[in-house]
Amino acid sequence: MNELALYAVTDAVSRGREISEPRPSARSEFQRDRDRIVHSTAFRRLEYKTQVFVNHEGDLFRTRLTHSIEVAQIARSIARALRLNDDLAEAISLAHDLGHTPFGHAGQDALNECMQGYGGFEHNLQSLRIVEQLEQHYGRFDGLNLMFETREGILKHCSLAHARILGELGQRFLNGQQPSLEAQICNLADEIAYNNHDVDDGLRSGLITLEQLQDVSLFSRRLSEVDQVFPGITGRRRIHETIRRVIDAQVTDLLNESGQRIAQVAPKTLQDVLAAPALIGFSEAMYAENRALKTFLREQLYRHYQVVRMTTKAQRIIRELFAAFMAEPRLLPPQYQQTAAAESLSRATADYIAGMTDRYAVKEHRRLFLVGDE
Repeated sequence: MNELALYAVTDAVSRGREISEPRPSARSEFQRDRDRIVHSTAFRRLEYKTQVFVNHEGDLFRTRLTHSIEVAQIARSIARALRLNDDLAEAISLAHDLGHTPFGHAGQDALNECMQGYGGFEHNLQSLRIVEQLEQHYGRFDGLNLMFETREGILKHCSLAHARILGELGQRFLNGQQPSLEAQICNLADEIAYNNHDVDDGLRSGLITLEQLQDVSLFSRRLSEVDQVFPGITGRRRIHETIRRVIDAQVTDLLNESGQRIAQVAPKTLQDVLAAPALIGFSEAMYAENRALKTFLREQLYRHYQVVRMTTKAQRIIRELFAAFMAEPRLLPPQYQQTAAAESLSRATADYIAGMTDRYAVKEHRRLFLVGDE
């Protein structure tokens, strides 16, 4: 492994854990964070939480779990190439979606709508709540007691109102500062992963076609390369060869552009990174191509009538579950009734619904609203 850059996050410069623990003997602090995340209950639930296609629609579509693994692979590769802490990048990547609701962004939007008037719902804040409070594994503390930089990286977005009550963790949003380079990498690795696997899943589903993607230069140029290198290639192999080239082009551009930005600023310490503008990013040309791909996916896939039909059903499930629990708190499982008494009914309800998998939410909805279901 290459020696880490002076401005990388290390155990020595980390702000540490909220509750002090003995140092691990055979791994780094950030390897310990990664391991705690992988062993968490919330991480296992990601297997049955949706990206675009709801769980029952097919076995080969991405889930939040496979998405998180893909993000971690991309982030770790970029971090290592830039001589940054790839263990931290991996930990953030694996944890960044722990707080996501069932039914993907449709579920999050519906729960946020339900929580208006109660502080709203942000899945990044919910991910943080999970690792700080909701996981119940350890005798000495609630949550996972992760390192500060891991928690900071999980909190990708945060409103100023929420930042003001988060203390040290929210301070960077108030000061307009950046997180670590490892966290910045995870933000863009997330984008690379979901754009490309949404293309792959969209093609697999038949809701978008290769002919439509000819209008997206980031994809069409790589498809032409594949056809030149492998004349006569067809089917899934042709698609995979194209998508891997799209990912490689994005990662290569990111490494080149980020390397130039870092060289220009020449940070000497982690503090220099935090005070600088964002140093991890795409070139202007690649940014424009990415934006065109995202626009295509929004118009042709996310707004496809079959996707909209399913997401509309999903949002109805979320809204009706929320209304039922708010109207009759005794419908909640006992541990969430305890949260309702200690904090608020709305937050307990949000915790319960956000923790559901797609299929569990469907089953719970049937139990509450269909006669004969238990």
